Amino acid sequence: MAFFMRRFSAETYALMRIVAGLLFLCHGGQKLFGFPAPTPDAPAFILYVAGTIELVGGALVAIGLFTSWAAFICSGQMAAAYWMAHGTKGFFPLVNGGELAVLYCFVFLFISTSGSGIWSGDAARRGTAC
Repeated sequence: MAFFMRRFSAETYALMRIVAGLLFLCHGGQKLFGFPAPTPDAPAFILYVAGTIELVGGALVAIGLFTSWAAFICSGQMAAAYWMAHGTKGFFPLVNGGELAVLYCFVFLFISTSGSGIWSGDAARRGTAC
């Protein structure tokens, strides 16, 4: 990493965690409430289970509360979603349209192993918020 950027690694990690969580939360809002985009066509089970994981898990990751567990569950959901919705159409994500699912899966897996970091509810509970 460039020397001048090293001092910002904690902040950029926190921003990545927050943005990934908020984007994932939007997918849950879409499935459960039809906002910010219309609800996709999918079986009710998928909409309610996946939508709940995306909404609650995305919110927890974004605010950094119980981050490792929430991100791990979100990662698993994205792995399952990839194989259920995209893996049957071909192996490569570029071909089967599953790039976003793969990216979410590994971003959340990284977050689950790295923890919440700064600017998080977990840090506030520990008394190390800044």
